Amino acid sequence: MHSENFYSDLPTLTNFIEITNHQNFVTVPDDWYILITDVIGSTKAIEAGRYKDVNLIGACCIMAVLNIAIDREIPFIFGGDGASILIPPSLFLKAKEVLLGTQHFAKQEFNLDLRVGIVPVSVVNDANYEIKIAKLKISANYHQAIFTGGGLTYATDLIKSPIAGDLYNIKNPSPPAETPDFSGLSCPWQDIPSPHGEVLSLIVMANGDRQQQSLVYRELLEKITKVYGTWENFHPILPKNIKLAFNNKSIFRMVKVQASSSNFINKLWLFLRIELETLIMIFLILFNIQLKSFDWKLVSQNLVTNTDYKKFDDILRMIIAGNGEQREELVDFLEKSYQSGKLVYGIHVSNRVLMTCLVSAGVGREVHLVDGADGGYTLAAKDMKARANDRRYPVR
Repeated sequence: MHSENFYSDLPTLTNFIEITNHQNFVTVPDDWYILITDVIGSTKAIEAGRYKDVNLIGACCIMAVLNIAIDREIPFIFGGDGASILIPPSLFLKAKEVLLGTQHFAKQEFNLDLRVGIVPVSVVNDANYEIKIAKLKISANYHQAIFTGGGLTYATDLIKSPIAGDLYNIKNPSPPAETPDFSGLSCPWQDIPSPHGEVLSLIVMANGDRQQQSLVYRELLEKITKVYGTWENFHPILPKNIKLAFNNKSIFRMVKVQASSSNFINKLWLFLRIELETLIMIFLILFNIQLKSFDWKLVSQNLVTNTDYKKFDDILRMIIAGNGEQREELVDFLEKSYQSGKLVYGIHVSNRVLMTCLVSAGVGREVHLVDGADGGYTLAAKDMKARANDRRYPVR
């Protein structure tokens, strides 16, 4: 298997429960690189009501790299306030350039500090950690990367370390030669209300050796389906709940993404164009008008099908729609497992989700990133860290 095409050539899994079988994972080539990004101080920004800005910057990191990959499949995972992305050696220089550009963009347009780290896979392997990967088929347009082995967590710890971080973090105080290409990224939707009353942002890390961890995750996934029903039952998005956002803040965000380096006049024209396009789409949806270039039934179904509401990157992350009674039953199970030392977990509860869309050219990738509103994964991670510190578990 050629290193450059390593991820593209992987066989695909078809059922999320298959992630609990470590034999389904393959070791990432030694010459690949791990890109880790996160918004510094994201918790404070979210507590100040800026959760949409934080999510958008995390999505920009992914989109910038996908757009330089062109027709190559690139494994990535969205973490709410950042992303983890793996690239072959041929993309190293260009990926470094666009992520530095995204870092500058985040500061200039949103006054957010984006940490960018690049860690060679070989460094992780030399430290006796592994980065193993599998590919899960979500739909014809979206194959999701699944990571295990502890290597991604170790790489994240390296770039956040006060000592080792200087070796792997990259910064460029000078403005980039050109703004990264974020085309394909959009976030035109209102926050989407839960179909069942509330949204649970859940993060879980199992303890023990690889076999013990697999058993813990399988037991947990079986418990989730027992409490909430099938995967479709607790999907956080229904087509009827998806509505376009028509407000200045949402439109300004898209203007910044699409024309950050433009002058005022160009930005004004873009603002008016997006406003008009949004009004036309609202009209078409409201009166159920289908055009050759726009079929809302198909669009809304794709929005649901291609979401990343369940994923795994050494840590299980899920966005679950349900009610308070179901949540209490699940949390009771999690707490008992935590007290017995099987796992550590974090949660955040909201009544809606936010969705950012990545529709990339090249290999027809389409993924809609979802997170719980008002902080979602970021605040669930904060909750997990507090619980881990109580028991002194090693967790990022």
